[in-house]
Amino acid sequence: MRIGVLTGGGDVPGLNPCIKAIVNRAEEAGHEVIGITRGWGGLLNFDLDRSDEENADCFRPLTRANVRTIDRYGGTHLHTSRTNPGRVKPAMMPKFLEGKYEYDPETGTADCTPHVLKVLERLGIDTLIPIGGDDTLSYGVRMHQEGVPVVAVPKTMDNDVFGTDYCIGFSTAVTRSVEAIHQLRTPTGSHERIAVVELFGRYSGETALISAYLADVDRALISEVPFEIERVAELVVGDRERNPSNYAMVVVSEGAKEKGGEMMLTGPEDAYGHRKLGGIGMVVAAKIKELTGIDTLSQNLGYMMRAGAPDSLDRMVAITFGNIAVDKILGGHSGLMVALREGRYTTVPADTPAQGEKRVDVDAFYDIEGYRPRVTAVDGKPMFLY
Repeated sequence: MRIGVLTGGGDVPGLNPCIKAIVNRAEEAGHEVIGITRGWGGLLNFDLDRSDEENADCFRPLTRANVRTIDRYGGTHLHTSRTNPGRVKPAMMPKFLEGKYEYDPETGTADCTPHVLKVLERLGIDTLIPIGGDDTLSYGVRMHQEGVPVVAVPKTMDNDVFGTDYCIGFSTAVTRSVEAIHQLRTPTGSHERIAVVELFGRYSGETALISAYLADVDRALISEVPFEIERVAELVVGDRERNPSNYAMVVVSEGAKEKGGEMMLTGPEDAYGHRKLGGIGMVVAAKIKELTGIDTLSQNLGYMMRAGAPDSLDRMVAITFGNIAVDKILGGHSGLMVALREGRYTTVPADTPAQGEKRVDVDAFYDIEGYRPRVTAVDGKPMFLY
């Protein structure tokens, strides 16, 4: 059997340990693994009229020997992209495919899935393990619907894939965030300012909420609850006054927005119809200063949240997810996504992420009047609270 593995979307710490686990487990069972580079882009950009050697940039054989050390660093050994072969814009269409697929007049995109299926056949790939967030996994479902055996692995530091309590990358992102927040306390306190720290998270405030909870910040603005900036300013002034060091800390999710306002989106839509989020932290900091006259410090942690090697929890989950994916394939299973539910490893149907949205349970874990985490009555809750 030949197993194909790819990583799509944003990189996170833990991808390489997962890849290594897949290769080791498959090789132990006498099977091959082919790494597809740059997510679904490796299949889209594979030119069927050229030799495998000429297409070497699109795939690579993975063996126990050549993945031996990849788990020691972050990112993804296979590189990544946000490619969706089912929605290819003219600017992203490979030259060798130009004129072969019609563009939908409504979306302005072309569906190149028939080409992807031919590439998989050419490479002799019997089954696929896509590792990604809900976007990457959605095209994995398309592959499953087209008859390609698929067992998916969820990853995203936002931890917002519906159907699993945990995604590879979340723990390290929170760990990095908590560390950075504590480090920012020294310049903020030294200058007696109000710090506003913006965190990734897209439309889910979970990363911001959990980081704020663990770092014990004064206030946290999350994507699920629009805020009143005047009330936020009033609260943080009080927080600052009550602090013997005369400073306050605020965490803001990149998807947060003011009441009556919109999320801050920039740039064109990507292949999955999403625009970039970000910049709300600077706006909040500027408005707090305008309303209070107190100097602020604005810091967007951005890619530092996903930089570097994974922590031990992400490493453990990534390796275990990889092993489970291969075990399911060896057992003849397909159309599944590996998951963690209530602290237990399991699998769910591959299309589960499309069945709902994973967002912060505001009633259970957030004080909407005080704009801060409110984590109480956790007896009996799963490890990650919900």
